[in-house]
Amino acid sequence: MINILTTNADIRQTAEVVNTDGSDNADIDATLPEKYRGMERFAARREIVADFEARGLLESIEENDMTVPYGDRGGVVIEPLLTNQWYVDAKKLAGPAIEAVEDGRIKFVPQQYENMYFSWMRNIQDWCISRQLWWGHQIPAWYDEAGKAYVGKSEADVREKYDLGDISLTQDQDVLDTWFSSALWTFGTQGWPEQTERLKTFHPTDVLVTGFDIIFFWVARMVMMSMHLIKDEKGQPEIPFKTVYVTGLIRDEQGQKMSKSKGNVLDPLDMIDGIDIESLLEKRTGNMMQPQQAAKIASRTRKQFPDGIEPHGSDALRFTLCALASTGRDINWDMKRLEGYRNFCNKIWNASRYVLMNAEDQDCGQDGSDNYKLSLADRWIISRLQQAEIDVTAAIDSYRFDLAAQALYDFVWNEYCDWYLELSKPVLWDENGDPEVQKGTRRTLVRVLEATLRLAHPMLPFITEEIWQTIAPYAGVELKAEGDTIMLQPFPVADQSKIDSDALADIEWLKTVIVGVRNIRGEMNISPAKALPIYMTKGGSDDQRRMEDNRQFLSKLANLESITWLNNPEDAPMSATALAGDLEILVPMAGLIDVDAELARLDREIDKNALEAKKLTGKLSNAKFVDNAPAEVVAKERQKLSDFESSLTQLQEKRTAIAEMA
Repeated sequence: MINILTTNADIRQTAEVVNTDGSDNADIDATLPEKYRGMERFAARREIVADFEARGLLESIEENDMTVPYGDRGGVVIEPLLTNQWYVDAKKLAGPAIEAVEDGRIKFVPQQYENMYFSWMRNIQDWCISRQLWWGHQIPAWYDEAGKAYVGKSEADVREKYDLGDISLTQDQDVLDTWFSSALWTFGTQGWPEQTERLKTFHPTDVLVTGFDIIFFWVARMVMMSMHLIKDEKGQPEIPFKTVYVTGLIRDEQGQKMSKSKGNVLDPLDMIDGIDIESLLEKRTGNMMQPQQAAKIASRTRKQFPDGIEPHGSDALRFTLCALASTGRDINWDMKRLEGYRNFCNKIWNASRYVLMNAEDQDCGQDGSDNYKLSLADRWIISRLQQAEIDVTAAIDSYRFDLAAQALYDFVWNEYCDWYLELSKPVLWDENGDPEVQKGTRRTLVRVLEATLRLAHPMLPFITEEIWQTIAPYAGVELKAEGDTIMLQPFPVADQSKIDSDALADIEWLKTVIVGVRNIRGEMNISPAKALPIYMTKGGSDDQRRMEDNRQFLSKLANLESITWLNNPEDAPMSATALAGDLEILVPMAGLIDVDAELARLDREIDKNALEAKKLTGKLSNAKFVDNAPAEVVAKERQKLSDFESSLTQLQEKRTAIAEMA
């Protein structure tokens, strides 16, 4: 192996010639042409070409597009250079680390990533641990003037160990491989090599969260180094962690891996704090990028983020990552999901304001007294909280953070905010209401919110801490010191005895009826502000009971003028109908809509849908289109036709029903 370059990429005075085992080779002439000695590499190349041409040896020069590596720091061409390196006998380290996974002391989630770990560890090569960088842990090796190496903890240790006296020593200029230093992480951060209390407490830890692309770079090396250097009380190798949770990679919206060269990297801080388009372009294109590539990335960035990136907050970003984290699968990043979960954070904030507005200066049962009554809605939301706690805990225990996020989202948004807060209003705003029931509702409002904040805290740490500090005293939590925090509160544990199956069934019935009335309003273009009379018929005794028990809720949430039970369905006027099981909910149409105007509107909609269906039918009847277009395009057009035909059927049925009212 011959090297003609210095570390500054100039031509050497004499070549270095070494054998493959690193020893010097004396058989090959190491002399270099005097003319080029000391010349800078590019100047030497130009001079060599000129000398070829002067001697008539140059046949031609042709352009040849090549992929030349450039240093990302210096911005200049990288030249290959053989140097002496330090190696670790990785095979010796790998044996115990393989056994730790084989016998289950260390588990991978998902388990299939064990195969990637085993594949690399069972075929491991010697590990080159020296790097030619400025920053890092300097190699603990010292050389005497003859070039002999001595290894130790420090220069003083080396002198004492090898009895070197005062001879001149120089430390190796290389630094340890980043992954070598990182491999020390689990114990090096806890005070090792001293046997500190931190080391005893936190080593081994429970869970390591990482991406599959660094299982062999980092995970395996931490296992090897920990088991080699750390021993338990019995002198046995100590594992660094018990579970390795493997996440997917976060890719861009097109599924491509994020990289600087593609310019598709999203900085989490930009998504948290927001960034304008010009700053985003500057970050993406960089100073050392080729102009053509920079222009391409700038064009793509302007198209993707024409107004820059809006601020979303760290909680929204964190929750989005949890929601997208299907086990082991890559994540195609979606800014719309981030926007949706920012709205979720706002929903929690606004719900908390409503709760505080009704709790301030009120008796919410902070003193633990039991002089309160729970409404049907209170019993229902308490039951649903227990189920949410079961679902979230089970998902977290199985490392399905996506399912945990979904269960939490459904409970907070769809049940606590959309239904329970609305169901609490008729109780709290009733001037003639029962004080004990109102106290029960206030108590439930704050206690369910406080428990929900603890349930959400791992995924939404900042907003939950902020709200909890204010809401906790109303829920009977005594804040004893300034440093009290939600982080130190117990994680919610479900109490199965609090699940009221009757309340769950009754509220589901109530929701079905209210949604049915709201759907009729939407279909018939009836204003939400218009109070409606409704009839109920064909139901059973449970339906009648629920109707009587929930008149207050039904009247307020569906905006009803009256609720009447019909024993004989034939007595019902012309009505729009919704179903709740066997129960029919009837909304009389007479006087509620302008029949002629509604018929005219429906005719326009029917004509519009019929025209679109006709166009699509003609397109799909064209054999040339069906035979030549991509299959997914044809399938999409057929689905569109099916949707238009379905809409036509519904519109015509609706028109027939309204026409009968004329």
